[in-house]
Amino acid sequence: MADIHSKQPKSNSRREFLKNSGIALGGLVVGGVLGGSLIGNKQTEVEKVVEKSVDYNQALMFFNQEQYQLTDAASERIFPKDEIGPGAKELGVAFYIDHQLASPWGINAKDYMTGPFYPGEATQGMQTSLKRSEIFTLGLQGLNDYSQKKYNKKFTELAETEQDDVLKVFEEGKEFQLTGLTTKEFFNLLRSMTLEGVYADPMYGGNKDMQGWKMRNYPGNQMSYAAMIEKDEFVKLDPKSLRDHMGH
Repeated sequence: MADIHSKQPKSNSRREFLKNSGIALGGLVVGGVLGGSLIGNKQTEVEKVVEKSVDYNQALMFFNQEQYQLTDAASERIFPKDEIGPGAKELGVAFYIDHQLASPWGINAKDYMTGPFYPGEATQGMQTSLKRSEIFTLGLQGLNDYSQKKYNKKFTELAETEQDDVLKVFEEGKEFQLTGLTTKEFFNLLRSMTLEGVYADPMYGGNKDMQGWKMRNYPGNQMSYAAMIEKDEFVKLDPKSLRDHMGH
């Protein structure tokens, strides 16, 4: 019996060590009342760690850093920040575009992509053997090539007015040529995807914090409108993302 009781202080010591070091229950990831009871005066530190939010959508899947920065800068000039609200950069549009290009859509998985390829009429849209991801890669390189040619700088190093001039040249599609497509074809894809990134559901990477919807008073993906469908006045709703309904 004496041997059993002689081990008791060691057991208590081990328990105290776990409490004080924060190893118990995952260490410093525990907050609130439980976390406070375990680590005492370190509770404030813990809560700061817990409250820090991480947007896991802000991770590159297709672009390298230079391509991401180019897309971020170009999309901001297409949808710039103003007195009405945030621009493409703040809304995370470049992440939306990155994720789309990394998806089956980026490699035209559902399109018929086998030749022969003939020049299309103006009413038929883009007729090319290039995949969307290839178009974007060539287009971004073209932005840098043209900027170096005209200003001896990368596109991201240009002033906003100079970036606008480069994008106008690309929109017109006459002064500068890309390999296998026109600059106009790339610009149209860039513009379309920028607007998608502003207004698509935020679970796809853009429209950060649903700010694109909030600028338009768009309610997003509501479960039901039954409670207000017959009201005469305009009903302003806090927007909902598809993520808000997961598990319902």
